[in-house]
Amino acid sequence: MDLKTSEPFWLVKNGIINSYPSLREDIETDILIIGSGITGSLIAHQCIADGYDTVVIDKREVAQGSTSATTSMLQYEIDVPLYKLSEMIGKNGATESYRACYRSIDDLENISQEISSECGFKKKESLYFAVSRKDEMELKKEFSARKEAGFPVLWIEQKEIEQKYQMYNTYGGILSRQGGSIDAFRLAHDLLAYNHKRGLKIFDKTALNKVRYGKNEVKVETNYGNIISAKRLIYCTGFETTEIIKENFVNLISTFAIVGEVSKSDIAQLTDTLFWNTANPYMYMRTTDDNRLLIGGEDEKFSNATRRDAILHKKAKALENYLKRILPKNEFRTDFAWAGTFGSTADGLPYIGRHPKFPNSLFVLGFGGNGITFSVIGMGMISKMLKGEPHPLEEYFKFKR
Repeated sequence: MDLKTSEPFWLVKNGIINSYPSLREDIETDILIIGSGITGSLIAHQCIADGYDTVVIDKREVAQGSTSATTSMLQYEIDVPLYKLSEMIGKNGATESYRACYRSIDDLENISQEISSECGFKKKESLYFAVSRKDEMELKKEFSARKEAGFPVLWIEQKEIEQKYQMYNTYGGILSRQGGSIDAFRLAHDLLAYNHKRGLKIFDKTALNKVRYGKNEVKVETNYGNIISAKRLIYCTGFETTEIIKENFVNLISTFAIVGEVSKSDIAQLTDTLFWNTANPYMYMRTTDDNRLLIGGEDEKFSNATRRDAILHKKAKALENYLKRILPKNEFRTDFAWAGTFGSTADGLPYIGRHPKFPNSLFVLGFGGNGITFSVIGMGMISKMLKGEPHPLEEYFKFKR
């Protein structure tokens, strides 16, 4: 019998790091954050730094939603290429969105160092390679757009990819100097623990039941009947926000990932680079800090969790087969396989800011393949919004844009 875990690698690897009590009384606070994943933990970090009395609640254990299933690849590249995004929202908005993502990787490194996190942050390059000659021509347009915008990129030919990475059945690609990888599950826990010591109140297994939006405050009733009175409510609820906002503002996608055994073969040529390709849906790959290989993709439209989980074995096999094509010398054996759900927007950008139907509330929804970097950007945006100050990206990340 061939049994593979359906639990995300990071959850099994880390186990239960910290747990917190559920809420048992009525409380008042400046800021109430819904969601304790990587987004909620980063926003809480900013709110505590800004001096707000802050509370975080989550209906699950801490960070056990999408954060436990992310592949934690840190890229400044947005799912929509720069040249196409420029056509959609204008050259300035597209370039500034890319630049903000670029800076956020350095910001995340500084944050992980500030709190002495054990998340294994590592700066890496990023290779975006073509899967066909046609895609290679399109990718050269993207390369030109990034060069013009001043991003540090190189064009790397097929032969160079084979020589440098021992990777085959590819075409040319864009090698970016800015990228990174972390264990987002660990970072979320470390952020929460760090700020808990500084006054952050955290309650897990505490769900939002009802919300009453008043003129100057928001009152939240929990699943236990307790009331949280907050001046501002910040939703960091990811794709589950579709249960709150009844609008067609995001597409839900199921994605699949596998992690191999600790590699007995030498994969040193892969450890300093993130990989993703031009396929639709695209494949993405990275190494872990314990010398494993992680590959994900095979995305499809989310219908329900039962169907998503039922096809996990089939999707894992497809990822294994693709890996054999591009890395035929690697002896890969799947150790972990899991599925997750995330949101995708038409322009690849997040939703960060206010929604007209939710007074005294803000949303930080880092949809797309680089949701973690969007969440870092959200820290600065939320900080300014709470102070009533404008942010240059607010127009591009708003609802109903």
